[in-house]
Amino acid sequence: MRAEFLPYCRPYIEQDDIAAVTDTLSRGWLTTGPKVREFEQLFGAAAGVKHAVALNSCTAAIHLGFLALGAGEGDEIVMPSLSFVAGANCAVQIGATPVFCDVDPKTLCLSVETIERVVTPRTKIIMTMHYAGRPANAAPIVAWAKPRGIKVFEDAALAIGMLDDGQWSGTRADAAAYSFYATKNVTSAEGGMFLTNDDELMERVRILALHGMDRDAWKRYTSAGSWRYDIVEHGYKDNMPDLAAALGISQLKKLDKMQRRRDEIAQKFIAGVEQIPGISVGGLGDLGPKDRHSWCMFPILVDEAEAGIGRDRLIEELKAKNIGTSVHYIPSHHFTAHKRLKADVPVTEALWQRLISLPLFPGMNDADVADVLEALRTSVPGKVSQAV
Repeated sequence: MRAEFLPYCRPYIEQDDIAAVTDTLSRGWLTTGPKVREFEQLFGAAAGVKHAVALNSCTAAIHLGFLALGAGEGDEIVMPSLSFVAGANCAVQIGATPVFCDVDPKTLCLSVETIERVVTPRTKIIMTMHYAGRPANAAPIVAWAKPRGIKVFEDAALAIGMLDDGQWSGTRADAAAYSFYATKNVTSAEGGMFLTNDDELMERVRILALHGMDRDAWKRYTSAGSWRYDIVEHGYKDNMPDLAAALGISQLKKLDKMQRRRDEIAQKFIAGVEQIPGISVGGLGDLGPKDRHSWCMFPILVDEAEAGIGRDRLIEELKAKNIGTSVHYIPSHHFTAHKRLKADVPVTEALWQRLISLPLFPGMNDADVADVLEALRTSVPGKVSQAV
């Protein structure tokens, strides 16, 4: 057994990341400024999307995105319940109704088939989500939604480093929301990015993000700015500071290196998990030739009958062996705040109770990976044969 606890995630912070933040501190501009603009330009270029707006969280990107896409009172927003609760919360906060959609059992993502079951004349937006960083195949969803006048918004919180049929999230849909939270493939500690090719959507989100000020209000303390500014609508305080952007820039520059290590770890896990009875990789499905999983998470599914142990007990066994885990996700409709909402999601109900996310982060070495697999092997007894 490991002598030290292996956490579910540890941010991959190197000296260049620290130097980037301290350099920004020394320049005297801490809040939204030149580093934020640089981060937006670099991220948008990497994604191949025209506009990128840096925000203080992915939740802010979802909230402002819903508003910019015109959702509000009486509208419905289709989304998976097998996701973090931010999307459901944001929908309720703007007066819309989250409509929970089931997932495909092979991918754990929405599909045209699952979406068709829940869409109504009140559906304003479909928010698809790339579960664990597994490409959600956005193109057919967009093709289905567009002639029906329904907007498609990608929850790309787990999608940095992912390719969906060769493209980043946000290239096909109306917009996408990325996360730079500490557990993500690129981190700015806290932060998010709104991506779109639509000029008007970009402009609306940028204004909403800073109190409703006209778009260049951040320049009012520079030689290019003025003390005069206007509030053009009721906005929010969702801007990203330069300190966070500096870290994000440094991280983005080494995304390829970090992604290669995630890929290596994931392949070792896949090979090891295949040898353990009752354990399978969650949502892997059949990846296309131009798909790339981001491996922001490594989910496994526990078949209690075959494994000889249930999900909750296995989590405790791994913890006792100094292996940290998590569960992604408790479905949103299970929370007290959303109990009033209906959810006909049998696949979600069946699978979430079997899911465990194993540790996977670039700083893990091969010994760490071996420890996780050994802890799994020794915790799973396998099917117990019963006398006839």
